[in-house]
Amino acid sequence: MLIQRYNVDQQGVGQFDGGKITEQKPIGFPGEGSEVKRVGPLFYWAWAKSEHEGYIPLHPHQGFEIITYVISGKAEHGDSLGTRSIVGPGGLQVMQTGSGVSHEEGFVGPDMQGFQIWFEPHLREALRRKPTYQQFEHEEFQLDVHDGVRVKEILGDDSPVALETDVHMWDIHINHPFIYNQHIGKGRSVSILVLEGRGRMNETSYEAKEFFVIEANELEEMNIQPEAETRLIVIEVPTTVNYPLYRK
Repeated sequence: MLIQRYNVDQQGVGQFDGGKITEQKPIGFPGEGSEVKRVGPLFYWAWAKSEHEGYIPLHPHQGFEIITYVISGKAEHGDSLGTRSIVGPGGLQVMQTGSGVSHEEGFVGPDMQGFQIWFEPHLREALRRKPTYQQFEHEEFQLDVHDGVRVKEILGDDSPVALETDVHMWDIHINHPFIYNQHIGKGRSVSILVLEGRGRMNETSYEAKEFFVIEANELEEMNIQPEAETRLIVIEVPTTVNYPLYRK
């Protein structure tokens, strides 16, 4: 099992609306400073923050499946399909952009935090599909609470969200001194963003804001041993896919 660790300086940065929205980018576009350019079909990952409020004007997308997951505050959405929506903490916005859609975004605080994440399906097939938008509230997701660990499945077998891309995603809270274990299947890669906390991930230490990529050649086990209350966003995808991927 290969564990790669990336501190804040190895991640990209960005901003919108004159700096009202700032972004830490574990996976970014060329020129943004991210050492990780993609993990399999996980194409882009930005951690957005807005102390008060910031807006991104109407802009187009095609092909990619794009989610916005809200940690605190709220995310506003409008698009060329006629959608106007607002989602609060724990909620999820999902765009399957298909043949093309334009959207605008608002990140509204106080102290708004959220993630915009892009997944890459087979783009040639995706471009033949009509674009769609859906949103899901926190209460619609399955929550598994046991032994000081809380696991929310955002994407996967027991999630209400259906994507074309093969992806699983969890929001995980671990209270010290409890330990969390998760299996990683052969040929799968796991990307982990540490929102808060510190501890050890197998034999590697972790701290808040760090980003990790784990590749499993065989069935492996990820072991999280916190030294303080820890919150992680974990995304699992196939390391390779059987369709061509877009070159950034």
